[in-house]
Amino acid sequence: MTTTALRVAAPWLALLAAPLSFGIAGLALILPEAAGALNVSVASATVIVVAFGWGVAVGTPLLAGLLSHKGTRFALLGCAALVALGTVLMVTVPVLAVLVVGSALQALGMAGQTVIAMHLAGSPAALGVVTASMASVGAISPLIGSVVADLLFWQAVLALPAISLLAIPAIIGRALPAPPVESRFDATGAILLTTLVTALTVVPHQPLIAATAAAVAAVLVAMHVRRKPDGFLPAILVRTPEFRTAALLGLALAVVNFGILYAAPRMLADRLAWTTGEVGILMVFPYLIGGMASWYLVTAAGTVAARLALGGLATASAVAVVIVVFGLPVPLLIVAMLLASLAASTGQGFLVVRATGALPSQYRATAVGLITLCYLLGAAFGPAIAAAATG
Repeated sequence: MTTTALRVAAPWLALLAAPLSFGIAGLALILPEAAGALNVSVASATVIVVAFGWGVAVGTPLLAGLLSHKGTRFALLGCAALVALGTVLMVTVPVLAVLVVGSALQALGMAGQTVIAMHLAGSPAALGVVTASMASVGAISPLIGSVVADLLFWQAVLALPAISLLAIPAIIGRALPAPPVESRFDATGAILLTTLVTALTVVPHQPLIAATAAAVAAVLVAMHVRRKPDGFLPAILVRTPEFRTAALLGLALAVVNFGILYAAPRMLADRLAWTTGEVGILMVFPYLIGGMASWYLVTAAGTVAARLALGGLATASAVAVVIVVFGLPVPLLIVAMLLASLAASTGQGFLVVRATGALPSQYRATAVGLITLCYLLGAAFGPAIAAAATG
């Protein structure tokens, strides 16, 4: 932790990162409207969201590398430019191909801003504010998107992540950590890791081809790490137990959370015979409570034994899975949503704190980026699993 990082107030960091959730869930309730306006099928319109997911997944390690290589100020300005450019394209050009490109650019920038926000969080409490705000915004994103589309026009929903740009002047003007010593950028490592992440994000949609490509890319990444242990993916990270635990458990918690998020609407609608809007309103409460409560739990988790905290996160997530798999009554399904949200949001913050505390300070930005990447991959796998299970 640096004294300069403490000068950036946690609410500004939350504003920098939380609007990413609008890009993931903002279109959830208005995809049919978007498809109609574009004169394409709903499945085709979903490519806009897929592009955002790809941009976030790929951008997280790439922009974390930029942060480590060029420093905070350069990375922050670069990310803001990507968000602004992507937003302008999506709002002004209602063509599907342009919307896909704009969504990917916006997501790349948002991924970097999220890594920067978590990197600058100078304490578990500040990091808890960031992760809780992301979960809370995610809980209300579908409803906010629907309201914005009704009041303005559907493309305005695509501009919601740009709200994060309001935090740039407040953060860029503070005394931020000095840029690190310049070193040669490991372009090969960046390309290989980007290839691996891209293949992983496609696995739910093209399992055989993408899984094969991911396996080959993983082997190449491992070989490259052996040849260049201080490259884009530092060997010290994969050798550190706390980092491995954070990456794997963070992915598992996110898969459960996003899986239940996409499975719950159909399960609730089938049992309650409610409209989509009514189900959406009901779902706001457990996810909002879970996200807000995680702020306290991220701080509290650091005061108990690591094994106890990790066990609690895994248990809460496992209980949520059991409730959903066995199709228990609606009140318990709401409890499952709360537990999944609470475990994922708390885990994201706690696991980052624990992993970065076990690593030298120069690897903090890279570690934060890769742990966040693993968490966000859950947004790709969870919904696919839910669709297969409930389809």
